Amino acid sequence: MTSKDLSPDGAELNFRDKMSYSNYLKLDLVLNAQAPLSSAHDEPLFIIQHQTSELWMKLAIHEIRAACQSIRNDDLQPAFKMLTRVARIFEQLNSAWDVLRTMTPSEYTLFRDALGQSSGFQSWQYRAIEFLAGNRNPVMMKPHEHDAGISEKLEDILKAPSLYQEAILLLGRNGFDIGNEAERDTRSTREESEAVLFAWRDVYREPSKYWSLYELAEKLIDFEDYFRRWRFNHVTTVERIIGLKRGTGGTAGVSYLRRMLEVELFPELWKVRTVL
Repeated sequence: MTSKDLSPDGAELNFRDKMSYSNYLKLDLVLNAQAPLSSAHDEPLFIIQHQTSELWMKLAIHEIRAACQSIRNDDLQPAFKMLTRVARIFEQLNSAWDVLRTMTPSEYTLFRDALGQSSGFQSWQYRAIEFLAGNRNPVMMKPHEHDAGISEKLEDILKAPSLYQEAILLLGRNGFDIGNEAERDTRSTREESEAVLFAWRDVYREPSKYWSLYELAEKLIDFEDYFRRWRFNHVTTVERIIGLKRGTGGTAGVSYLRRMLEVELFPELWKVRTVL
């Protein structure tokens, strides 16, 4: 290394045979992954917003999977950190809608036809997050049947207990009555349980006695709180840009997204507030 390879403050300048920032992050792949199909000025915004959202969702999936394993192992401290991170990820995803909302309906119409039948409804990573969290409806595998690799990934998720099921099974291991939760089919849509509601009620009545379970419950609520905001911002952004038109993928658009606002990931944790 010569003096020409160093800046005045000692930073290296020659990366011919070394790992550089661009090499490590594969920026050539990331920054060339945008391929607009029109000349519309706002299409790059649309593409980048959705690509970055998918990257954040990839990280969320990584964290939720690890949190499930930690809970399964009765190792809750790492799970708390991971679930906090998931909530922060959805905070980032919420902020992304603020950028997309700078696009007007007139600007979107200039390239909407180029999207064909592609739609966020088809995001397999979003489906994975819902399945991992606990909102499991096997019918929602249909949009992914054309891709065997993705279908296999989603099926693998459905074979194991969800994040919420792991939390409920943890209640059972701690002596709470959880009804028949341990025998539930992991692939099916989960029905609410009075036994689980009362178990969470007992935890919330004595938080100091059941502090770890209480903290886990609140971490789950934090996650769903930000997830709900993300859904709300999604429907608001869509209505602001396309009104009540049908979605590009054939969904009912805003009316479909509004129905999704009513879906609860952790229903007993919300209802326990009423029965306390």
